[in-house]
Parts: sequence; C-alpha cells; structure tokens
Amino acid sequence: MGRYVNNHLIRDESVVYETRLHWVIFLTLKSLFTLGILPLLQRKLSEFVITNRRVIIKTGFIARSTFEMNLSKIESVNVDQNIPGRIFNYGSITIIGTGGTKETFNNITRPLNFRKAFQELC
Repeated sequence: MGRYVNNHLIRDESVVYETRLHWVIFLTLKSLFTLGILPLLQRKLSEFVITNRRVIIKTGFIARSTFEMNLSKIESVNVDQNIPGRIFNYGSITIIGTGGTKETFNNITRPLNFRKAFQELC
C-alpha cells in the first residue's frame, strides 16, 4: 500500500483492494523520450485503492492529483477495455458519483477486479 493512503486512512478504515498503472505505459513515445523514467515515476507514485469506506486515487508527486469519494456516494464504476486491454488485462475505469461527478483513470491494471471489489462492498 502506498504512503499517501497509509497517511490518510481514518479510524476503522482498512484497504480492501489495491492496484496500479499497467506496464503498457512503458510502450509510449513519452517513455521513449524520457528513457522510461517518466512512466516509472508515474507507476511508482500512483495509488488506486478501495477501502471499506471509500475509493482513494492519487496520481503525481509535485503536481499531485487526488480523488476520494465515499462508497455510498458512488453510483457506478464503468470499465472500458480495447482488444489489447482485454489480452493484457488493463483498461480505463470511470467512477460516476451522485450528482453527476465523473472521473476517468486510464491504463489501470486489472480494472474488472477493481469494479468487482467495489461491487462486493456495496
């Protein structure tokens, strides 16, 4: 589990599921131009966690972006996978909250397991 999540768990909260960015991020032009350093940092510094109370997603280091939503406020978790995504088990998740909040996260490892973990808690 990542450091950000460890520092921001509330009382009686525990991690149920955790995933990260898929290795496919190393097959981009950005990776080629930065000699693989940028995707390595992205993969190490991103956290995708479902706890027994909420979903916590953190990306970035200097320019940090966080997404936290209580499980009771999430209407659905949608998964999008193209053909290579189905073969190599990666894809995008879109979290739709009450009131129309919609956040999409790309290149997630095992997105169907992420959705299943969420559905088992609700």
